[in-house]
Amino acid sequence: MALAFVLPPALQRSQETLLKTNAKTDDERRQANILVYRDQLSELEADRRNGIVGEEQYAQDRDEIERRLLEDTAGVSSKKIAAAPANARTTAYVLGLGIPFIAILFYLKIGQPILIENPNAVISPPPATASEPASGPMERSPEQIAANVDKLAKKLESNPNDAQGWVMLARSYSSMDKFSESANAYAKATELNPKDADLWAEYAFATGMAGGRSLQGKPMELINRALQIDPENAKALQLAGSAAFEAKDYKKAVDYWQRVLKKVPADSDVGKAINERINEAKTLAGSK
Repeated sequence: MALAFVLPPALQRSQETLLKTNAKTDDERRQANILVYRDQLSELEADRRNGIVGEEQYAQDRDEIERRLLEDTAGVSSKKIAAAPANARTTAYVLGLGIPFIAILFYLKIGQPILIENPNAVISPPPATASEPASGPMERSPEQIAANVDKLAKKLESNPNDAQGWVMLARSYSSMDKFSESANAYAKATELNPKDADLWAEYAFATGMAGGRSLQGKPMELINRALQIDPENAKALQLAGSAAFEAKDYKKAVDYWQRVLKKVPADSDVGKAINERINEAKTLAGSK
């Protein structure tokens, strides 16, 4: 469509500009040629009157001069007519190739080519950054999240050795407060990846929440397993302190939590919360 509007005026302007330029040059050349041939005819006429050339020779030379004059003037006109279309075609080629090329580049930059093959496709938004949290109508509803979690669970039934898949499923269940299902998924994840202390600590937390929010018994066993793998694992130390606090062993709770404080900034939310728990444990320990 753009070419339909651009090419005709461009062709017309190319012809008009070229014709005007050529017309001026050709008129000057034509006038000069006519003067030359006129002088040659005058000289030939003078030679005939002076008896230098006979009538027969005079007639032949005059015909030759007139023939050259006609050829020169006709040649100038034909060049003028032929030149315009050639230059106009060059302009057309440039526009015909340039405009579609620019249009394609522009479309690939801002367009959505996927919609050509799949008009019903939905383009996902880019992941939210720390300064631009995900919000608004693109957030998934609880029903959508549940549906995706169910799909993941069914997928793992056919691929039970996908350790990362089990981790994702376990954490998804925890975020949905389905701690029994989460604990079962963590059991599979730790079975496939038994050297990950974080997984064992998360497994302990899910198990404790599923068992009435208590870290005694199996959750403590899982916490100890995490500490065996990594004695300074922050998640396991924090849970160990909570388990000791629950068992009223406040000194041990303070010891665990102080080790966690060495790993987090004191002015962070985690650091402030742990400091509060430490102060509470110290107060209770002093009252015993």
